[in-house]
Amino acid sequence: MTIVNFTPWAGLIGGLLIGASASLLLCLNGRIAGISGIVAGATMEPGGDRAWRWLFLAGLLGGAALAFWLVPGSLAFQSDMPWPVFLVAGLIVGFGTRLGSGCTSGHGVCGLARLSPRSLASVATFMATGILTVFVIRHLLGVGA
Repeated sequence: MTIVNFTPWAGLIGGLLIGASASLLLCLNGRIAGISGIVAGATMEPGGDRAWRWLFLAGLLGGAALAFWLVPGSLAFQSDMPWPVFLVAGLIVGFGTRLGSGCTSGHGVCGLARLSPRSLASVATFMATGILTVFVIRHLLGVGA
C-alpha cells in the first residue's frame, strides 16, 4: 500500500463492521470472534457447535463477495512476491495462530477490548514479528523492494 491509495473511509467502515460483528457474536452467542478458533471448531471439532461457525465463515466470504460485486476492483491486490511465498507465509501464520492460541482477530480485536494481558502480549509479538519480517525481507534480502 502506498499513501496514494490510502483509503481512510474504507478502513473506518471496515473497522466498524469488524467491531460490530465481534460485538454481536459476543452479545448474541457468548463467543469470541477469533477466526482461527472458529475455523478450527468448524473443521476439526465434532458436535453440534458447528452451525454458527459455518454461518460466520459464510458471512465473511459473502461479505467479501458483496463488496467485490458492489465496488469492482476494490479488492484488487498487486504484489511483486511470487505466489509460493504467499502460500508459505499463510502456512507459517496458521502455525503461529496455533502456537499463540489465537489470531489477530481474537487477540487484537476481542482480547484487547477485554483488557486481556495475554492478548496484549500476543499483539505486541504479532506486531514485532511483522515489523521484523518486513525489514528482513525488504531491506536485508532485497525482495520486492
